[in-house]
Amino acid sequence: MILVGFIDWLLGREDETPNQRQRSEHPVQKIEKEVLETIIESAKAAHPNEFAGALRAEGDTITAVLLVPGTVQGARHAVIRMNRLPVDRSVVGVVHSHPSKSARPSKEDLQLFGKHGHTHIIIHHPYTETTWRTWNHRGEPVHLDVV
Repeated sequence: MILVGFIDWLLGREDETPNQRQRSEHPVQKIEKEVLETIIESAKAAHPNEFAGALRAEGDTITAVLLVPGTVQGARHAVIRMNRLPVDRSVVGVVHSHPSKSARPSKEDLQLFGKHGHTHIIIHHPYTETTWRTWNHRGEPVHLDVV
């Protein structure tokens, strides 16, 4: 029961009952246009390597991309050292680019998603407003409105 409470706290739903949890929508609903533009430009600048960062949200909106010290970017991977971020409950997940033409999460992506937050973005080449996808911590698609 303690583990369930801890997971609820991580997902920002500590006050919900199990029935409310089943009916509730994903905790993040929107992303600021400027943040999406930052993701697009960062992915283009890193190409052909992957770009990676952490996502910060206020309420139901992603408001910033955080560059994580020590992140390693390569042509087929990005290693995000999440332990180098200060404790910050506003960090809701990660963002990274795929130099390929797919935003599908890999097996390694799914492992990362399950450990760090509830909202994850993958943007793929050619890095435009139509080539990004959002996933929850289980690797299921999530829709975000651009505001």
